[in-house]
Amino acid sequence: MLNANQFIVKRDLPGDPDARSIIAGYHWFGDWGRDTMIALPGLLITTGHFDIARTVLLAFARYVDRGMLPNNFPDAGGTPEYNTVDAALWYFEAVRQYFAATHDTQTVAKLFPVLSEIIDAHIKGTRYNIHVDESDGLLYAGEEGVQLTWMDARVGSKVITPRIGKPIEINALWYNALRTMATFAPVAGKAAEPFRKLADKVKASFSKFWDETQDCCYDVIEAPGIGNDASLRPNQIFAVSLPESPLSADQQKSVVDVCARRLLTSHGLRSLATGVSEYDGHYGGSPQHRDGIYHQGTVWGWLIGPFVLAHLRVYKNPEMARRFLEPMGKQITTAGLGTLSEIFDGDAPFHPRGCIAQAWTVGEVLRSWRATLP
Repeated sequence: MLNANQFIVKRDLPGDPDARSIIAGYHWFGDWGRDTMIALPGLLITTGHFDIARTVLLAFARYVDRGMLPNNFPDAGGTPEYNTVDAALWYFEAVRQYFAATHDTQTVAKLFPVLSEIIDAHIKGTRYNIHVDESDGLLYAGEEGVQLTWMDARVGSKVITPRIGKPIEINALWYNALRTMATFAPVAGKAAEPFRKLADKVKASFSKFWDETQDCCYDVIEAPGIGNDASLRPNQIFAVSLPESPLSADQQKSVVDVCARRLLTSHGLRSLATGVSEYDGHYGGSPQHRDGIYHQGTVWGWLIGPFVLAHLRVYKNPEMARRFLEPMGKQITTAGLGTLSEIFDGDAPFHPRGCIAQAWTVGEVLRSWRATLP
């Protein structure tokens, strides 16, 4: 059994000394909003720790500011940093999975005003040019010098993958959040139609992401100075793996097939497909070099979970989907014993790198494994 409990820690908050949070990884990460919300379902819901999951969700709700969840809490107190576009969107999915497992209407009703605040702030616009484009309902994010998505590496002042514009996974999460709110609204005694209407608009606009030449999705559309970024990255897998997909069935299958052919390894998905000059299949060298290639071909273990769920959705073959997880079962004896690493080399034999124990790798493997069971 993977050691999920090692990531759960006490987070002493004003007025709530028993609050809980999730450490992103050992040995050097703290508790980050994005990592917490991605890891929470696998670490706490799959394992049946519903009370702790509720505590974490309520703790982070206290720190929503201008519709954003903090990306990290300073270790020695102080002001949390709000420099992530996706943490708040992953929050919706964490709450959705909690509700699906517990049917805890009281907590959903309590969180609904916070969730509505997040939606409203994104519609009106918030930090870092994060705003809904009124013309198509899609979410735009980013400005020069900041990194807002999970591909957040930088070397000095240089952002390696700025992804300014309309990133694919951000808009898949945005669509999923709106559909989730339409489901939550009756629970909280509110109208679902405004959320449903905007979600329909987003779905209708999602055709902009389709790259006919590669038969998959652009990574970012309407990027300044670039237009549509056709770099083959794994972010499009979320447009299939999330419970609410804006893609057609044929498009979903094509995305899974392209990712399987170009990005899939035994331990996760490459952050960039091979065959381009930016690709680097070996994670090593100086700190500056490692940061520069962090998302330029390095394999991320947590992405095996969304791939398995997307494959399961398309092919409806649990046994086949489960086979993709088998190498991870062997990996628990390789780096951090009983746990799973953060990243792996992009080239075979895919040596483990980075943190020897990473919360979202463990969480997503647990969650996707459970989904493949009878």
